[in-house]
Amino acid sequence: MTKTRHSGGTTPQAPRKDAGLDRPGGALVSLTKKAGNGPAAGVGEIRHLGLVAALALLCAVGLITEPENFATSGNAVGILVLAATIGVITVGQTFVIIGGGIDLSVGSVMALASVWATTVATQSYGPAVMAMCAILVGTGSGVVTGLLISYGRMVPFIATLAMLVAARGLAQRMSDRRTQLIRPENDAIEALSTTKVLGLPLVVYIFAAVAAAGWVLLNRTTFGRRTFAVGGNREAARLAGIDVRRHTLLLYALSGFCCGIAAIIIMAQTTTGSSTHGDLYELDAIAAVIIGGTLLTGGRGTVAGSILGVLMFTLITNLFILNGLQTSDQLIAKGAIIAIAVLLQRRGLRSPG
Repeated sequence: MTKTRHSGGTTPQAPRKDAGLDRPGGALVSLTKKAGNGPAAGVGEIRHLGLVAALALLCAVGLITEPENFATSGNAVGILVLAATIGVITVGQTFVIIGGGIDLSVGSVMALASVWATTVATQSYGPAVMAMCAILVGTGSGVVTGLLISYGRMVPFIATLAMLVAARGLAQRMSDRRTQLIRPENDAIEALSTTKVLGLPLVVYIFAAVAAAGWVLLNRTTFGRRTFAVGGNREAARLAGIDVRRHTLLLYALSGFCCGIAAIIIMAQTTTGSSTHGDLYELDAIAAVIIGGTLLTGGRGTVAGSILGVLMFTLITNLFILNGLQTSDQLIAKGAIIAIAVLLQRRGLRSPG
């Protein structure tokens, strides 16, 4: 609070909203540093190196156990293609969790977007409208969830759980529990998966573009700084002039937007829209975010770490498939990795300094 001097004394004057928040040394920058985007950057870099080392170790395991099948360009491309869908979803999930929330509905929203975009009515307008429909449905679902949380004051876990159930149910109702095929005249959607540039399908470039855009948005914009501030301390962020409710709404809209893009990718890979798409994707996305170093309590995290987490889980899946191991063993391994990652986070938070 500043004071304005008058002849009769001093009168408190409220600070102007967002005044000086984005200037070097301003309140928002200070909040961001306290939230973990300042001195914690070195810790993040160390974690990234650890993830790269873990990826190298997994590659070594693949070379030892299945040298003929693992060390091929086709297998490497397959890993990237497999990572594309869940990777795009993970970028949106990263923003939500850094902002202090969680989104359990991403898999169901992606399924709903794919079903809506492949209905007979939507397909009659062509592939461009199909893609736009998927993005709008995903973003709209995120907006609804964001409204429930930010203005309806619902707990994120409950609100996103409700959207998970509702979106999956709506997808089943619209498709009558049937798989909807993309018509031959709309093969431009499928071309995203079959057309290759420099040996990589277009869906991999879409994944890379979303990851790069997410990194820039989180690390080089006011929106990113506000995300760290809101996740680190909502009340302090509000007092610093940030509209916390509006920002929370935007975070869930962004998550829904990423789900819409992921729906386009899954449609391109399977040439279908189905209510079964994205089953348990929310767990894979959250796991990748945690492995990447993002705190479940919010206020700290990186897009790069989340992408490394996606690649790590995708590589584990690839190794299990190549070695003919059961899916149940794969789930046990992933669960153990998640538990270890959370324990390491808790230990790091208790460490002094």
